[in-house]
Amino acid sequence: MSDAKEPINFWFDFSSPYSYIASERIDELVAKHGRKVKWRPIMLGAAFKASGLPFLVNVPLKGEYSKRDFDRSARYLGVPYTFPPRFPVTTLAAARGYYWLHGRDCAKAREFAHAVFRAYWVDGRDIGELPVVLEIADGLGIDVDAYTAAIATPEVKDRLKQETDAAVARGMFGAPYFMVDGEPFWGADRLPQIDKWLATGGF
Repeated sequence: MSDAKEPINFWFDFSSPYSYIASERIDELVAKHGRKVKWRPIMLGAAFKASGLPFLVNVPLKGEYSKRDFDRSARYLGVPYTFPPRFPVTTLAAARGYYWLHGRDCAKAREFAHAVFRAYWVDGRDIGELPVVLEIADGLGIDVDAYTAAIATPEVKDRLKQETDAAVARGMFGAPYFMVDGEPFWGADRLPQIDKWLATGGF
């Protein structure tokens, strides 16, 4: 039975435009096939360091193309998108907070993740700043004092590091990165392939 299979893993960084674009479509796509998605924020900088890959927008010629492609990819999938004033940003506070929330309320964690993505990629708010992340959390009814305390604990800090290290160990080198029944897919442009893979059982 399909509902007995493992969820599709979705590794992402809140500062990744392609991760944002994928986040707006992956749940609906996977649900068509009776499957679920496990959202797993990571720190993309650590993946780049492990792989030796440069930051995309800093690559000559390809960097300028990528900015054009961010916008076109969002339009293609009908996803609201505005390139933020500050890019990239470090998203430790949001990523750590996600894991803390997930341990308490999975649905709230997912709601928070969407809100963080949209705050940055639609509204241009600087999610690298803790006060901005706390405003987002507060708007969702999350206790900001508890949130602030939680993301400073060794347990929550270690969780994000462990998740990032584990993703790299499984081959993750960029985001978004998906694992579908043992098959890796990289990039928001692989969503149609994931759809077909789930429909056919592989190809």
